[in-house]
Amino acid sequence: MYFPTSATVIEFLILAIVDKEDSYGYEISQTVKLIANIKESTLYPILKKIEKEGCVTTYSQEVQGRRRKYYAITDEGRRQLQFQKGEWEAYTGTIERIVKGSLRHDKD
Repeated sequence: MYFPTSATVIEFLILAIVDKEDSYGYEISQTVKLIANIKESTLYPILKKIEKEGCVTTYSQEVQGRRRKYYAITDEGRRQLQFQKGEWEAYTGTIERIVKGSLRHDKD
């Protein structure tokens, strides 16, 4: 995809993903990769950051003989997700109005 994706947008996507259901790192990365060309080495520090902020918690689960670290959203994560949804809607709405030519910065 042509447009770069910031760490803030990736955080927003992670919270949206784990809000639907608990997920593990590789699964999260594959969903994020639908819009962002990121590596797992980029994703995991972001996951660690939002865990430290109390937005997600982790637990281990054995799947097919392997231990996976799952991420689950917390109440703080849900509050942050709601805030970010509002910010995203305002951001994309403004971009849409600029692209359609219905919002311009008037020069004095």
